[in-house]
Amino acid sequence: MSTLTTDTKASPAVTGRPVYRVTGRGVLASEWAKLWSLRSSWVILGLGLLFLVGFGPIAAIRYRSELGSGHMNPDFARQNAVGLSLFGTNFAQLALGVLGVLVTAGEYSTGLIRSTLAAVPRRLPVLWSKAAITGLVSLVVATAGVFVAFLFDSRLVAGTPGVMGFSHAGVVRSLLGAGLYLCLISVIGIALGALLRSVAGGISVLVAALMLIPGLVTLLPDSWRDGIGPYLPSNAGDSMFAVTRDATALAPGTGLLVLLGWTALTLTGAAYRLTRGDA
Repeated sequence: MSTLTTDTKASPAVTGRPVYRVTGRGVLASEWAKLWSLRSSWVILGLGLLFLVGFGPIAAIRYRSELGSGHMNPDFARQNAVGLSLFGTNFAQLALGVLGVLVTAGEYSTGLIRSTLAAVPRRLPVLWSKAAITGLVSLVVATAGVFVAFLFDSRLVAGTPGVMGFSHAGVVRSLLGAGLYLCLISVIGIALGALLRSVAGGISVLVAALMLIPGLVTLLPDSWRDGIGPYLPSNAGDSMFAVTRDATALAPGTGLLVLLGWTALTLTGAAYRLTRGDA
């Protein structure tokens, strides 16, 4: 007498359904493809590069034309080739920060986030992949932009008190620091977009943090301003790429640690809401 046994676990060959496995590399590849499939990514990255490469030479031309004229702003007269080449950083930080917000909050506005989280149920790899891909792309674009701007500016201010070259102390560190600062700003944008789930809200908070709050802090009494101002994200970033600094500014390494702290704080908030809230 024989016994017929049936395997209750249907194999993929029987059901005809392939087994998919979510991997870190696969999530990274997906986020890479999504970033470059958006026209807005190309436009914003192009604007960020234009701000860096275009504003630096314009500032250098103005510096050279006004030098010795007698009506030059004293602060502008103390500029050097590095400071002039980084004139576009304030505009580029907004562009790359907005890019980060759009990468995450844009999926919530279109509803694509539901498909993304259905494909990656653990959720957090989506946030880390978005931050890694957008941060890496921003780092490459920003670093290339500031180095190209410096190459132009160092030639434009040749023969003036502001001339500097790569061999001068602090130049390479400042340029690399500017690229890293813009990279971290884009990651903060990623976190704000995931935390607020609103493009308008994320951009508003980003602009307030980078421009409005530092302006308001300057209205505080000196003791408060000197105690709070240096630890704001934008001021901490300035200390990362400043060749020379005043007594109240942070050291470059300290500024980097402060900005990393702001980045970690926003990412932690985004990760908490992503894992606890509905899409």
